[in-house]
Amino acid sequence: MKKFLSLILFVHFVCFTGLAQQVIPLYDGAIPGEIPAENTEVDNNGIFSKISKPELTIYIPENSDTGKTAIIICPGGGYGVVCASYEGHKIARAMNEKGVAAFVLKYRLPSDRTCSDKSIAPLQDAQRAIKIVRDNAEKWGINQNKIGIMGFSAGGHLASTAGTHFSKNYVQNDESTSLRPDFMMLIYPVISMQPGLTHAGSCRNLLGENPDSELIELFSNEKQVTENTPPAFLTHAMDDDVVPVENSIRFYEAMKEKNVPTDMHLFSTGKHGFPLEPAKSNWFGYAFQWMREKQLIGDR
Repeated sequence: MKKFLSLILFVHFVCFTGLAQQVIPLYDGAIPGEIPAENTEVDNNGIFSKISKPELTIYIPENSDTGKTAIIICPGGGYGVVCASYEGHKIARAMNEKGVAAFVLKYRLPSDRTCSDKSIAPLQDAQRAIKIVRDNAEKWGINQNKIGIMGFSAGGHLASTAGTHFSKNYVQNDESTSLRPDFMMLIYPVISMQPGLTHAGSCRNLLGENPDSELIELFSNEKQVTENTPPAFLTHAMDDDVVPVENSIRFYEAMKEKNVPTDMHLFSTGKHGFPLEPAKSNWFGYAFQWMREKQLIGDR
């Protein structure tokens, strides 16, 4: 614990003495459920594969405002890779421009070689990231009640899993820190593991070749929504030929049934993987509009 606190203090010092970002290991000691194995991670221009040592990249806005909103970003990649450059760091920098502290999560990829239970390894990493941000909110000038999670594609499945499975601690939490994100932003997300609805590759990578029905049900997040699920913003293209738009629609319907505030923006075209550039897609504008309406950001 002392080692970890020292690391956090060092990161805090670095962030507030001129650097806008810093990378820290997600765990200071043993990684939960880890099977010791050689680290074979591959970095292909910011697209990571075979991740077994998760990390968190911290982006703190240059202004010194306190009470900032924070968001943990889960890039996509079908639970086979993590597209951290495009769906992570680029998004974090855009969030910083709006005064939002951003944390890019390079989560473990499910693997029987490195994980004793690969189905929960990414969720453990998401919960750990929420815990780190909430436990260090004061140091980073963050409002403890405005810590959200954002996910793209399979990262949207991870984000929605964190937003629907928070009542169970999948990581050590001696301080009883709330692991519930305060809001979710789900961008062309995988939501369901149900046959005919899920993204087959994401389901296979996370749950295995022939998962049993109970596992499929557990990780079909449209079936895990309760009245305590945090508010959400969803966006998807109706012509998405990778992750069916019904994933977002089913989640929206489940949220509506439980009276959880949710906005959804569907585009007739756009396929899978909206570009960030406003000239090519205006989804980001809708996302920021929603954040302003929820008083998560001011006018910038």
